[in-house]
Amino acid sequence: MWAKPGHAPGDSILTLADSPALRYRCDRYIDEQNFVRVMADDVLRGLTHTPKSLAPRYFYDEAGCALFEQITQLPEYYLTRAEGELLRSLAPALMRDLKPRDIVEIGSGSSAKIRHFLDALAEQNAPVRYVPLDVNGQTAERSAYALTEAYPHLRVHAIIGDFERHLGRVPPAQGRRLAVFFGSTIGNLAPASRHDFLLQVRRLLRPGDRLLLGLDLVKDRATLEAAYNDRQGVTAEFNRNILRVINRRLGADFNPDAFAHRAFYEPSACRIEMHLVPRYPQTVSLAALKVAVGISAGESILTENSYKFTRESSVDMLRCAGMGLEAWFTDSKGRFALALAARDDASSNAR
Repeated sequence: MWAKPGHAPGDSILTLADSPALRYRCDRYIDEQNFVRVMADDVLRGLTHTPKSLAPRYFYDEAGCALFEQITQLPEYYLTRAEGELLRSLAPALMRDLKPRDIVEIGSGSSAKIRHFLDALAEQNAPVRYVPLDVNGQTAERSAYALTEAYPHLRVHAIIGDFERHLGRVPPAQGRRLAVFFGSTIGNLAPASRHDFLLQVRRLLRPGDRLLLGLDLVKDRATLEAAYNDRQGVTAEFNRNILRVINRRLGADFNPDAFAHRAFYEPSACRIEMHLVPRYPQTVSLAALKVAVGISAGESILTENSYKFTRESSVDMLRCAGMGLEAWFTDSKGRFALALAARDDASSNAR
């Protein structure tokens, strides 16, 4: 359906006098009722399993997004700055070399990072379609529609859905495609889920298409742990916010302040683990699920794994999913990488 942002699921709005509206389309595959149902299943499974866990996708309500934005500005959190440095320096040459006419951004959020590429393409006066996919419908729709107003040669086809479940809803490519997955969000996926995800991404690509993947790199423990244990305590509040989301959406009665934030690097798995640890024994009621869950003092709830990568592990990960590394770019301090990959039948020697 072609529509302005803010429409209800199933609505279709077409305004002939508004040229940005003619260049904007949004397909919604998840709504509030469906989101809460999936969330209830995830939360029940995670809190009744041993060890307990909560899916990190539920950090991101409005407050969670605002807290994460604060995190990206913290001195300890290098990831966003390092990736931004890479995108600013690489965008003009990448767009000149790849000449994409179809850009799919997985987990698009506010679509801020893609502007580096759109600015470069605008200088080339090149028409392009942008396909953002994100679970946060309000943010994705508002941000995507704004791009049509900023870039006259841009068409947007937004997909509101979960990137682990709705990649198959991405429309067929219109010209050479570039798929992008920024922020090292792939590091939040366990190895098996990561493999399945990359297989789905490969199916979006044809010979000649490319994937650009953001990857946080293995580095010294102190730097990694500081990024998730900032001195201002913003990450701790972000971590506890997942309990507030569950309280509001599922009628739970978590006391977020009764949980301590704990984040540490596990070198054997090359990952940061983020946990919530109760300060004393608790019984939490989840009204929407009609269950109560007991949590012992010191029994942690895993809220996020953030895997870190090397060039070698990234090559193996891509190869197992039927893709090959074409180019590897790192920031000036070697903290973060952008990996350019293609299907095996399209890739050349890595450089």
